[in-house]
Amino acid sequence: MTLVAVNPTNGDELGRFEERTESEIDEALRIAQSCFSEWRWTTLEHRVELLRNLAGAVRGHADELAELATLEMGKVLTESIAEVEKSAGFCDYYAEHAAEFLAPVRIDGGQTENWVRYEPLGAVLAVMPWNFPYVQVFRFAPAMLAAGNVVVLKHASNVPQCALKIEELFAEAGFPAGAFTTLLVGPSAVEHLLEDERIRAVTLTGSEAAGSKVAEAAGRELKHSVMELGGSDPFIVLDDADIRDAAAKGCKSRMTNAGQACINAKRFIVVDAVADEFEKALTEEVEKLRIGDPLDPEVDIGPMASQRSLESLRDQVEDSLAEGARILTGGFEVDGPGSFVRPVVLSDVSPGMRVFREETFGPVAAIVRVPDEDSAVQMANDSVYGLGASVWTGDMERGRRMAERLEAGMVFVNEIVVSDSRLPFGGSKRSGYGRELGKWGIHEFTQLKSVALSPSSPL
Repeated sequence: MTLVAVNPTNGDELGRFEERTESEIDEALRIAQSCFSEWRWTTLEHRVELLRNLAGAVRGHADELAELATLEMGKVLTESIAEVEKSAGFCDYYAEHAAEFLAPVRIDGGQTENWVRYEPLGAVLAVMPWNFPYVQVFRFAPAMLAAGNVVVLKHASNVPQCALKIEELFAEAGFPAGAFTTLLVGPSAVEHLLEDERIRAVTLTGSEAAGSKVAEAAGRELKHSVMELGGSDPFIVLDDADIRDAAAKGCKSRMTNAGQACINAKRFIVVDAVADEFEKALTEEVEKLRIGDPLDPEVDIGPMASQRSLESLRDQVEDSLAEGARILTGGFEVDGPGSFVRPVVLSDVSPGMRVFREETFGPVAAIVRVPDEDSAVQMANDSVYGLGASVWTGDMERGRRMAERLEAGMVFVNEIVVSDSRLPFGGSKRSGYGRELGKWGIHEFTQLKSVALSPSSPL
């Protein structure tokens, strides 16, 4: 199989890369296993020193990395630059906090001295998507390596150059061969990798369908898995919200990365009393966005990552229009090459429509009107997904109460949902299970060991 990188801005081919052969995969896993047998016993001080080196390497190549992401998947350059810096920040965070998070915990009480230790699992397979080619990797890899694991990356097939560059960064930072390995392989290789005893666990960020298949394969092998899957995040606007602020931030939350993020706001659930005002304000914000070449620093939205993604999104929108939804702005008819969409705002959306029930992975905002707060909660929870949610209100206590009622792994009040190094990242229901980031993310891929010490006594 040949992996082909294509520039979604103009359809030009960027490069071709041959998939690793079975013998090459076997050798890579042998090196990873050999590395783990030594890496797990290195001092934590040494590991975090290398994480600091890694942060420096990422920042040192920031311009190159940002341009590469923009070329391979279409992210506007300003967003690519921000993604690179955020990736370095994850390295900084675990370099600073790994010792605290991995320290053995003493359990008081009883006659024995009791401890709980966090120990590494081994080689962890990471199946990653294209939409944030660096952040998705750096959101988990520093934590895994700090804990003493090694990483085998199977990145998305359309970002092979980003994948190879990440491996180079780890080598430049001083990590030993096998600590971080990029395998250029297609999706069909994942199941075979999980059957290999040298792979001890898997983490996947991707679609619900991909997660289901990989989780099934991991379950057959009794291997630990973390699944960060799709989302249809509700963006709830209550009648006491600052409408202009909510509309501006709603536009950012929905349209960042051309709408191609699991935690983008997707369903805008607005109380009737302010719905007309919000629709007008959101439409105005969306119409300000500049579409074009993502390498142009003045551009706000580049192309979608592929023509296939665009066509899938168009089908969702057209089906919903046929059922009564109404376009306030935007559309799919864009002159010139590339996978471009004029950002769409839909009104009169109802729960039976595809843009409500499915994840819309692109620049489409679906507005749903509800009579009151209770209806907003019911509408927000009426989804198979439960990743993130945001609430917009002038009353913080009201926002706190709403957060308790929403079925989501993350709820933000008067702010858009983001990944934060300090907070656990992940969802509920069909948005997956397990967590990244914070102390929870570093503990996900460790083995808990209980140690009880009792003084010997004569018979």
